[in-house]
Amino acid sequence: MKTMRSALSMVLAFMACNATTFPQAPHPNKPAKPTIPRTWDDSVIPTLEVPLANPVGSPKHVSADYYYRIPVRPIYKQYSVYAPGREPAGYMEWLKKQEPVILWDDAQNRPKLNTEADWIKAGDDVFSAPLFVDASDKSFLALADINDSAWYQKGGVPISKDGVLPFVHYVIREKGKIELGSFSCAMCHTRVMPNGTTIKGAQGNFPFERAAKFSPRPPLPMPLLLAFNRALYAAPWLHPDPMDREMSMTSEQINEVLQTIPPGVISRHRASNFDPVQVPDLIGVKDRRYLDRTGLQPQNSLVDLMRYAALNQGGDMLAGFDGFIPADVPDFKKLPDPADPIRVGGRYSDEQLYALALYIYSLKPPPNPNKFDAPAARGKEVFANEGCTRCHTAPHYTNNKLTPALGFTIPAGARAKYDISPISVGTDPSLTMNTRRGTGYYKVPSLEGVWYRSMFGHSGWCATLEDWFDPTRLNDNYIPTGFKPYGSKTYPVKGHAFGLDLTPQEKKDLIAFLKTL
Repeated sequence: MKTMRSALSMVLAFMACNATTFPQAPHPNKPAKPTIPRTWDDSVIPTLEVPLANPVGSPKHVSADYYYRIPVRPIYKQYSVYAPGREPAGYMEWLKKQEPVILWDDAQNRPKLNTEADWIKAGDDVFSAPLFVDASDKSFLALADINDSAWYQKGGVPISKDGVLPFVHYVIREKGKIELGSFSCAMCHTRVMPNGTTIKGAQGNFPFERAAKFSPRPPLPMPLLLAFNRALYAAPWLHPDPMDREMSMTSEQINEVLQTIPPGVISRHRASNFDPVQVPDLIGVKDRRYLDRTGLQPQNSLVDLMRYAALNQGGDMLAGFDGFIPADVPDFKKLPDPADPIRVGGRYSDEQLYALALYIYSLKPPPNPNKFDAPAARGKEVFANEGCTRCHTAPHYTNNKLTPALGFTIPAGARAKYDISPISVGTDPSLTMNTRRGTGYYKVPSLEGVWYRSMFGHSGWCATLEDWFDPTRLNDNYIPTGFKPYGSKTYPVKGHAFGLDLTPQEKKDLIAFLKTL
């Protein structure tokens, strides 16, 4: 039972962090005495999300009384993790001499919060704060991994030009004991560029799934692995349940499934190892009307992002999905005790979530090296002439609408509640029809920042824009350059055929323009 409880702790640690009344631009030195919104509100939470494609499975969330009895997790000071041989001389010995430092908890420890700049800085700490801290080799990411040179080389794990692995951090909770902190927002939303620079908040490129194959740790026992995956992905009211296929697999086969998921794509909870999700870019998220590839949650104000973070850092694992409760390991029948931090994993306070949302809203894109030259100017004309502006409308290059998936019937009354496009672009409907994250829609993505992103399409089938505009991707014999479903030698990337019939020069110009956005 202790092992299963540890598994649930990892489940709740495996959460990622993805507009009409948004805050104005920050005033760094202006005194800040904000009114902190209430994250978990019983009058809002039940209808916060867009209903699932099969509404029977739409989550029934815990009450505010339950939620606020969950202990607030402390945020400790974090220290950089270096690749083997890249740390400063004496670094590990120095770490062992450091005293534990709690930056923020629900007791006497609290950062300075006098100005909006203070709040944003504190939000950066929350963004990088690990949900899972461990010094053993029994977790899904461990000290044994980050200290193994072969894990970096074979797993394609990128490091910064300073030798830092920016996706994780060391944590000192006990003097002399170095632990690895992982599964923070930053783990999925940090990108290392080819030149070694790091972009916080961008589509991440940590190859978590692929690198697992090269871990020096012993594999998890199959019952534990399947319990973990069931909590993440199962949807028993669907036929077939996304987990049915995995239940008959060996650990080696499941590892091979993970090899299909490239950096920039993730098999996040409520999705599936067979239907992973392109990691979203959080830079500019304040201007997005819907959060998630499937438009799962409308965003009308900063508190909506707070609620999204709370749900995706463990809150929605406590919900009932047609009676199925993901956090109830091992029997999936009753809710855990909110006072038990081992099973629940803790939560962030409303103040911490407010700071996190302010930080995410403050994120700015890196300097764009692509200049608006003559080819880009021609590409802008192509963009307009092809009608791309109907869906990818300036200034943020999205109309912030939902587009229905093939085979989905828009429910009566939905158009009055949500901004729904009249057309479907015909992409693979599986993610939004067959998972716990599936609404029957996909949101129209923003094209801002595509120059530093990769793995295009909602499951990241095409590694580059050039691949996305390659008409051969529609063919049955196409081999995707990004995600290719397990067991498929070839896979046609259907849908969104816009721009595929352009001349080679027009495509080159169009891509030149897109890379300036």
